[in-house]
Amino acid sequence: MKMNSLKPNPGSTKSRKRVGRGNSSGHGSTSGRGTKGQKSRSGSKISSYFEGGQMPLSRRVPKRGFRNIFRNKYAIINIAQLNKFDDGEVITPERLIQDGMVKKLLSGIKILSEGEITKKITIKAHKFSKEAINKIEAAGGKVEVI
Repeated sequence: MKMNSLKPNPGSTKSRKRVGRGNSSGHGSTSGRGTKGQKSRSGSKISSYFEGGQMPLSRRVPKRGFRNIFRNKYAIINIAQLNKFDDGEVITPERLIQDGMVKKLLSGIKILSEGEITKKITIKAHKFSKEAINKIEAAGGKVEVI
């Protein structure tokens, strides 16, 4: 078998519709576009969201709320996750990224108080919850705000 001998299966392909070749062809005069109206005109483009003059869906649906584009988004760590470190270690944001506990720094790292901590560690982060500070200091650790 050679590339030049390949042919599509019989009946699998159709010849294209040749419009505008006279009335006797069956596709003359209006060329299958019907009579009058926006779609019959040349150069007519109607966007997919156009609803024929009806109030568009994007304008009918009520808008709610506000999105603050200046919002700070923090990478969150719970203190229970910090038990994997040894006593007396200094934990920095770079260390948390290196150990895979945080993917990105975002606007900084915030330590939350979920769970318990048993190790005496020094934690350097951008933000802490009040309860997290209390639990870390009760376990004998230190908190440093960057």
